[in-house]
Amino acid sequence: MKRRWPALLPAAAALMVVGSLSAAPYRPTDDGRVLVQLPAPASDPRSRRVKELRQQLQREPRRADLAGELVDLHLARLLVEGDPRDAGYARATLAPWWNDPAAPPQLRIARAVLKQFNHDFEGARADLQAVVAQDPDQTQAWAWIAAIAMVQADYGRARQACEQGTRGLSPLQRTACLATVAAATGSARAAAQELGQALADEPDAPPELRLWALTRLAETQERLGAWDAAEGAYRQALDLGLNDSYLLAAYADFLLDRGRPAEVITLLQGRERNDLHLLRLALAARALNDPRGAGWEASLAARFDAARLRGDSVHQKEEARFRLELLGDTAGALPLAAANYTLQREAADARMLLQAALAARRKDAAAPALDWLARSGFESHSLSALAAQLKALP
Repeated sequence: MKRRWPALLPAAAALMVVGSLSAAPYRPTDDGRVLVQLPAPASDPRSRRVKELRQQLQREPRRADLAGELVDLHLARLLVEGDPRDAGYARATLAPWWNDPAAPPQLRIARAVLKQFNHDFEGARADLQAVVAQDPDQTQAWAWIAAIAMVQADYGRARQACEQGTRGLSPLQRTACLATVAAATGSARAAAQELGQALADEPDAPPELRLWALTRLAETQERLGAWDAAEGAYRQALDLGLNDSYLLAAYADFLLDRGRPAEVITLLQGRERNDLHLLRLALAARALNDPRGAGWEASLAARFDAARLRGDSVHQKEEARFRLELLGDTAGALPLAAANYTLQREAADARMLLQAALAARRKDAAAPALDWLARSGFESHSLSALAAQLKALP
């Protein structure tokens, strides 16, 4: 268990879906409407195991081993599918240990994962650092330390976590983690070459690991403007058939940037429950004048409104994009993008702030992202173009 290195996503915050932990209830007006289709227990071993674990925990509510297994099942599905119900189920399972400073390592890691979904990065890091201080071989904790550090552009901490956490693991695991940091700090071309070679050297690596590495490779090639290489890596990752929420959203963005919205509809239709996917469907529909877009936009607006009523602010980047690209609300988009960038400083967060500032003709508002771009050495055709346009403003 200790040696598991999860397919951490440098953009783990992408899974901080709208209403991730406490979505407002939906009340249908049509009695015949299907709300959700549940898998048949007979054909879904995971669902059967979830049911068994819940029943066991009802009888023995302090069994940390049972709680850990159940939480892992929910988090695994959350990371793959982005289903917000799983975050709520995981949080409820952890309730007896939520404030327990002596919770077992497995539960502290799970607690940290849920905290970072809610942008409580300091709380998450405190849990994770406590775990590795007690046991430096807890690779899963190191993986999440690296992921959170990447989200916050703390590249020194991310590199240290990669070096510590991948000791004794496969070359692909180590290369993928370190290459992710290198790609963000001025060595994107070399990182892509190293990652491509590591993938070629380990063709039989676990599918989850290959998906993580291929997604990182695709994003790096995309930033370098190597469109064919990027698409090839995205397609290889998709061909693994793992139904990864982040991968689907990243490839949808690639397609939108390449002017291929019809392919986004094909890729994501039927996945409207996931907020990241719904936003991209709405963007594609707008580009195509697809009549379904009006309904998708209305659903997004309702979700953002419900989140505001709850005081939930974990979705600011997505709402900023919604307001800028779908509503044309420049004045509303910029404060959201700026607030989001104070917490999350990945490429997508910087792009959102730069785009919103450019639309508002507010070079001053883009200063934090422009400064990050200059200091980090981050290489990106799209970000460099936006930066140049902003710098040219009077």
